[in-house]
Amino acid sequence: MEIHYTVNKNALILISLMKQYGIKKVIASPGTVNVPFVASIQQDDFFEVYSCVDERSAAYMACGLATETGEPVVITCTGATASRNYLPAMTEAYYRKLPVIAVTGTDRIENTGHLMPQSIDRTQIQKDIAICSVFLNQIRTDEQEWRCIVDANKALINSTRRGGGPVHINLEINNGYFFKKSVFPVEKLPVAKKISYYSKATDCPKIPEGKIAIFVGSHVPFSHNATKSIDSFCSKYDAVVFCDHTSNYHGKFRVVTGLIGQQENSIGKVFPDLLIHIGQVSGDYASMGLAGRAKKVWRVSADGELHDTFKKLDSLFELDEETFFMHYANLKTEDVPHTYLDECMKTYNDLYAKIPETLPFSNIWVAKRLYQELPQNSFIQLGILNSLRSWNLFDSKSIVSESCNTGGFGIDGGVSSFIGASLAKKADYYYCVTGDLAFFYDMNILGNRHIGNNARLMIVNNGVGVEFKFYHHQSDFLDIDKYIGAGGHFGNKSHKLLKHYAEDLGFEYLSASNKEEFEAVYKKFVSVEKVKPILFEVFTNADDDDKALYMINHLQAPTLKQAIKKEIKDIAGQSNIDNIKSILKK
Repeated sequence: MEIHYTVNKNALILISLMKQYGIKKVIASPGTVNVPFVASIQQDDFFEVYSCVDERSAAYMACGLATETGEPVVITCTGATASRNYLPAMTEAYYRKLPVIAVTGTDRIENTGHLMPQSIDRTQIQKDIAICSVFLNQIRTDEQEWRCIVDANKALINSTRRGGGPVHINLEINNGYFFKKSVFPVEKLPVAKKISYYSKATDCPKIPEGKIAIFVGSHVPFSHNATKSIDSFCSKYDAVVFCDHTSNYHGKFRVVTGLIGQQENSIGKVFPDLLIHIGQVSGDYASMGLAGRAKKVWRVSADGELHDTFKKLDSLFELDEETFFMHYANLKTEDVPHTYLDECMKTYNDLYAKIPETLPFSNIWVAKRLYQELPQNSFIQLGILNSLRSWNLFDSKSIVSESCNTGGFGIDGGVSSFIGASLAKKADYYYCVTGDLAFFYDMNILGNRHIGNNARLMIVNNGVGVEFKFYHHQSDFLDIDKYIGAGGHFGNKSHKLLKHYAEDLGFEYLSASNKEEFEAVYKKFVSVEKVKPILFEVFTNADDDDKALYMINHLQAPTLKQAIKKEIKDIAGQSNIDNIKSILKK
């Protein structure tokens, strides 16, 4: 009986990537759950398939074959205890760094733990049997397909990365009628997206034509040489560096993109074609949205870990950033005009000029008012999330180092992190801007006896978790203050609570409830004199914070196309549009 490839999309993705990675050797053990995978590869002449009844022997066969050929070898078995017999040989492969790839078939993951036959739990594996373990789920949505492709790439890359080693792929198979021809209808194997992996600069691919942007997530301060390498790269390729106040790149090609990315009517002329992603977790959602419009993404990191933040990852470079950028910079001898940088800066300046004078007294207004007033050689720590967003709209030449606790992304610990940074005294002035809930969560640090006169803390006190009250959350029907936004705690915007607390702890206390009061006292907060640590409490209200954000988000007028799309969306409704898109995909 002539058969073709299985209907199971996750198995098709794995088979496609195995072919693209040149992985052809497969040792199959008999079973039912892995039939779609085995039957698909046995009819494809690319693969070199062997049979072995005993899974323990099959895995050891793979060790011998991998040792002798130097190639990755796939072993595959059914559900139940079949995979348990792989353990001795997988342990052998782990300590000898042999590229054995165990593809274990499994029934629907929902059956695990419910006394269903042949449904054993493989969600946790022993530490020394695989350097990487992934679960390739059945694909029902675009999101699941993306995850499956990324995880399959991750497993296959890890089988040979850094000397190689065994990996585990748990392949979920639809428990249907495996032995019917109708289950193998796919005549042509779809080509799944391969994520290319590079560990040597000399092997790196050519830079594609088009606009190039480097997106820097949260990053430790760059060394002089690292900054120089990025500047040299940008000079040779007309590239720019998308930054926020956690990126810590302060070179010639820095573009703080929060104001641009924040626009609800997107600005297509600054979208990059190639995005080079460095750094760690970014809290700048606006800039991430802008960067995510790139056609292709390269990830550069010395750890070599696969992170597809923008869901467009094309290549992974296990190189330190300085080596990567200098390699490409050295391929060219002459600088090129900085047209992309000029375009980005013009876009930023045009938007900035449109910010209305009527901007309400708010976190955003304070950021706009102060960002150029900070003294030279200043550090700034920003609180999650409104303070980070507000200050990411603007840039300051006086800031030399920036930080925000985007790693765990919680409101706890921001003030303590700021105090800890101030002890290093690398900068002359240490600033922190945070919301009231985040501050009161972490206020005990102000009693620490090591706090110096270089510390300056601003608390934007709106009496509630204002993030939940912004217009884009569309939550007018909910009583946000009661539980969701935790309104009314910590003195309910008392003007005396923090004044006494701060002064008793040796801080100079400042406060402002409107623009006039702010103008009267802010100069002490940015003074070059360091007499005492300063706590500046700024009282705003949620409605003004919301209005300010709405104004900022709508500085860019919609194009005709954007206006038409919005009109259609308003009439049809997003759910109906999504349904139409899903029908068209089918």
